[in-house]
Amino acid sequence: MLQFDSLYSPYHSKRTTTVANQGMVATSQPLAAQVGLDMMKKGGNAIDAAIAAAATLTVVEPTSNGIGGDAFALVWTKGKLHGLNGSGPAPQSISIDKVKAQGYDEMPTHGWVPVTVPGVPSAWAELSDRFGNLSFKDLLEPAIHYAEKGFPISPTLGKFWRATYEAFRQKLTNEAFTSWFETFAPNGRAPYVGEVWGSADMAQTLQSIANTKGVAFYKGDIADQIASFSEQYGGYLLKEDLANYSPEWVDPISIQYKGYDVWEIPPNGQGLIALQALNILKGYEITEKESVDTYHKQMEAMKLAFTDGKSYITEEMNMSVSVKRLLSEEYAEERRKLIGHNAITPEAGTPPKGGTVYLATADNEGNMVSFIQSNYMGFGSGLVVPGTGIALQNRGHSFSLNPHHDNALAGGKRTYHTIIPGFLTKGNEAVGPFGVMGGFMQPQGHLQVMMNTIDFNMNPQSALDAPRWQWLEKKKIIVEPTFPSHIAEALTRKGHHIQVELETGSFGRGQIIWRDPNTGTLYGGTESRTDGTIAAY
Repeated sequence: MLQFDSLYSPYHSKRTTTVANQGMVATSQPLAAQVGLDMMKKGGNAIDAAIAAAATLTVVEPTSNGIGGDAFALVWTKGKLHGLNGSGPAPQSISIDKVKAQGYDEMPTHGWVPVTVPGVPSAWAELSDRFGNLSFKDLLEPAIHYAEKGFPISPTLGKFWRATYEAFRQKLTNEAFTSWFETFAPNGRAPYVGEVWGSADMAQTLQSIANTKGVAFYKGDIADQIASFSEQYGGYLLKEDLANYSPEWVDPISIQYKGYDVWEIPPNGQGLIALQALNILKGYEITEKESVDTYHKQMEAMKLAFTDGKSYITEEMNMSVSVKRLLSEEYAEERRKLIGHNAITPEAGTPPKGGTVYLATADNEGNMVSFIQSNYMGFGSGLVVPGTGIALQNRGHSFSLNPHHDNALAGGKRTYHTIIPGFLTKGNEAVGPFGVMGGFMQPQGHLQVMMNTIDFNMNPQSALDAPRWQWLEKKKIIVEPTFPSHIAEALTRKGHHIQVELETGSFGRGQIIWRDPNTGTLYGGTESRTDGTIAAY
């Protein structure tokens, strides 16, 4: 069992770790956390709680996820960890040549070109069928309620909603985007903090998904509406693409790190980057957190891992270098030798910011879930299917239009995916789920949270609250305002280009739940950089 010096967080949030033993749900939105806990009190398990909370988050945090997005899950039950890849492929009819013929040199951010098959509804149904206790209709009822009756906008949600509206108002002037503004800016503006917002169209869509276990979304009336909207505006997504989709159960990948096993979803997810960076770092004796040498090695290891990730990660079958090789001890040693006294400049792309929700659940039967879902870059493609409230994701933006790149665009192929759930075990026992949402910050957040936990003995809340850094490109590192200034100055002398970033939303938002295997006691931490909360009993 992890040992904590204290359950109190010494960092800026001044929160303490939440402790309970019957059930726990950690999310970025209080209403969703309470919904998950309510499901447990009705006889549901951690899987039921995760599905209900996730469905509710599509309504109460639409700035970061939606019904038209993707999802991944790691589920611990009966002594085994299961992985679910709920990401959808590119439409079969799309190709690099067709996209270039439209005048694009790279994949666009908005509109129909980057839209891929949404995996969220199918992932919910798959988890429910395999592991749930309650009926699927019961799990979606709270989400339907909030969509129909509305809910008051929370502070962080309101801030991001307003920023997106202002950006979309300037960029998305084509008629295809009208439904987004009708749905998410019904009064000609973003809703204010405290103002009640809801969507009758979204409520009806969720009800249809609940009644059919998602079949209506992929093969029924909703599929017809999506396909018709695509055809109307020259999209590539067809009803056949939806009908042929199903999520995939996968074997999680892991490395051993200082007595623990750290688990991630295999590619096409980017969890491989976090594992590779930790694999490099475990070759060092690191005992002091607030050390220039510690931060330097962390940053250099992350840059090296990202260089590989951006080069190779796509669907595993299309990777030119195997996961096994990238996570081998020999390769870790090879990469470790590149870390010297000063900062280096590996070749890698510029990581953009993302929009994602992460949640963790645990019950008193030993079940635990690490769940993440996203539309990407906030509201996604900017497209909302008229009459449905469904905001479509823009995951295809990550594809390369270079036909020789591992992640080259192809019909029916799944792209490099930023959203990654994490899980920690020791021996044959579950320690618990963890995650840090936020585009390309996610593997960097995973590395920092894992080292805070394992190397520096921090409790869950402290591990999340600790000041974060994020590598962007070349030698550029952004740090939070609370990052120690004397260490930032020393890192600058090592050649790092350190920049203080005032917007803390750039550094991800995480949740953690650890379990003591001897007592069953649960210890939870939630993100202080957003409206995060833990519901427990």
